[in-house]
Amino acid sequence: MTIVEPEWLARPSTEVAPALIGCTLVRQLPDGPQIRGTIAETEAYQPGDPASHAYRSRTPRNQAMFGPPGTIYVYLIYGMYHCLNIVCDRPGVPSAVLIRALQLDIMPQGLQKKEKLSRIAAGPGKLCRTLEIDRSLNDRPLQPGGPLCLEHRTPEFQQQLDQGTLSLVQTTRIGISVGTDLPWRWYLANSLSVSKL
Repeated sequence: MTIVEPEWLARPSTEVAPALIGCTLVRQLPDGPQIRGTIAETEAYQPGDPASHAYRSRTPRNQAMFGPPGTIYVYLIYGMYHCLNIVCDRPGVPSAVLIRALQLDIMPQGLQKKEKLSRIAAGPGKLCRTLEIDRSLNDRPLQPGGPLCLEHRTPEFQQQLDQGTLSLVQTTRIGISVGTDLPWRWYLANSLSVSKL
C-alpha cells in the first residue's frame, strides 16, 4: 500500500476530508497487534469555523491543530470519549479532519464481541476506544512504524468510486452546536459503519 505523506495533507481540510474516505487508518498497538480500518466518515474543521477548537485562539489544548500536516490531534469530550483528528494545510493554519468512523474487516484481538464488527468503530468515541487512541498520541506525527499511519485508497476502491459503484454523501456536520449549516461532513453511502445517518 502507498503511505499518505504529509505533503498530500497540506491543503484545506475541506479538500482532505472527502479524499480520506476509503483510505486505511493503521493503528500499531504498543504490544504488537495492528488494527486496520477503512475510513468511512469524516468532518472538516477550518480557520474561522465557529465549531473549531481553534476558533478563538491558540491554547495548550489545541496546540496540535497548528502543527504541520500529518500531526495527530486527539481531544477528550464529555470527560470520557476521545476523538481523533488529522491536521491539514500549512503549519500555523488550524485546519483538521475529524475521523468519525471506520469499517473494520477483522475483529481486533482481545476485543469482546458485544457489538457487530461493522459498528465497533462507528463514531469518533467508539473508534478511539476500539483502536486504543487517547491523548498520549496527541501532537505526534502520522508515520509508518509509529502508532498511527495512513494508507491511500486501494486502486479497487478508487475504481468503484469512478464507476459509481461506490459513492460519497456530503452533508452537514453533527454533534456540534455552532457551524451546523456548513456541509463539511462526508461519508461512504450505504456503509454500515457510519456513525449516524
